[in-house]
Amino acid sequence: MKKLLSLLILAMLTVDAIACTSAIITGRLTPDGRPLMWKHRDTGTLDNRMEWFKGKKYSFLSLVNAGSKGGESWMGSNEVGFSIMNTASFNLKDDDVKEMDQEGPLMHKALGECRTIADFEKFLDNCPRPIRVEANFGVIDADGGAAYYEVNNKKWIKVDVNDTRIAPHGYLVYTNFSFTGRPNEGLGYIRYDTAENAMRVKAREGNITPVWIMNNLSRSFVNSLIDIDMEKLAKIGSGWITDSDYIPRNSTASSVVFQGLKKGDAPDKTILWTTLGYTPVSATIPLFVAARDKQPAFVLKKNKPEMTCPINDLSMELKKNVFSQYRGNGQNYVNYNVLSNKKGTGYMQKIKRLDEKIYESFIPYICKFHSKDYVLNIDDLLDLQNSSYNKYVKIMAK
Repeated sequence: MKKLLSLLILAMLTVDAIACTSAIITGRLTPDGRPLMWKHRDTGTLDNRMEWFKGKKYSFLSLVNAGSKGGESWMGSNEVGFSIMNTASFNLKDDDVKEMDQEGPLMHKALGECRTIADFEKFLDNCPRPIRVEANFGVIDADGGAAYYEVNNKKWIKVDVNDTRIAPHGYLVYTNFSFTGRPNEGLGYIRYDTAENAMRVKAREGNITPVWIMNNLSRSFVNSLIDIDMEKLAKIGSGWITDSDYIPRNSTASSVVFQGLKKGDAPDKTILWTTLGYTPVSATIPLFVAARDKQPAFVLKKNKPEMTCPINDLSMELKKNVFSQYRGNGQNYVNYNVLSNKKGTGYMQKIKRLDEKIYESFIPYICKFHSKDYVLNIDDLLDLQNSSYNKYVKIMAK
């Protein structure tokens, strides 16, 4: 085992801070026929929270950096069924524009103005040039639209997930390169293969769920290049590993699966299965756009200068035990025994079991929620959400 782990350390590369992973899955691969859109966020700003905004036309729920004073959204969904996220790209830029990284402001404006992917296309057309982004934007809407948009300072190209010629298996995975960009440039090719391999196998079952995505992608310690799956090795014992080329990493700040809409659904009924903080140690709890500004307190800002939220804070405290080496390059190493071990007591093992239970507990509610005669009872919803959060706190305290 020591020899295997030594080879693993030698084979891996230094962590890259911009390492987002994403996918859009059409409704033909999900149990209820509703599309899913997943964004696993990596960033230098690790404290996240959720906030409800009133936009130019539409109100929306989005993920923001702690301390944000508005004007930026890093993924979100509005009251008319439009949802958006992005991954940074590194093979689209073809100019010398210096001031970039305006993806957050762009998505914030789009959430307040767009109802459909057609609206988003018009929105992109009307953006002042240079747009000041180099990114892949994922979008789903209430009319069944599902597409990625590869965007640079001058132009955009649509990649339609509903087009079977483009996405024959019913989904697309994106990391930090663009398919229409310069070949073999960009980042995230190993993470892309990891997610693509897992999705390809699962797509054959046609049973992709938010909890499957979280447990098998956002918490995947698979390195597809060297064919290592740390979860399998944990069953025979494992120790320290390098934090590189896995989907979750030290720079992971959050992960969200947007459960979209199908024909007949009310446009404000998108559900955001939300994991704030370091995903291997943080629970996934659904947030409902229909609840508007009545979101649970554990995902909203606290009355502190940093303006983060309780569930993010807890996951960051737990993460300290995973990245517990501080000398030299210590923060590039993961104490994997803390996450997963032979006894089944690791943080990630607990979280995976908890997320399965949370998901199962919400299925009956979501069935009622989508019925045409259902009237949203905020208190009942908050009780379910707070109960899930309290279970998370209790389980991780053991």
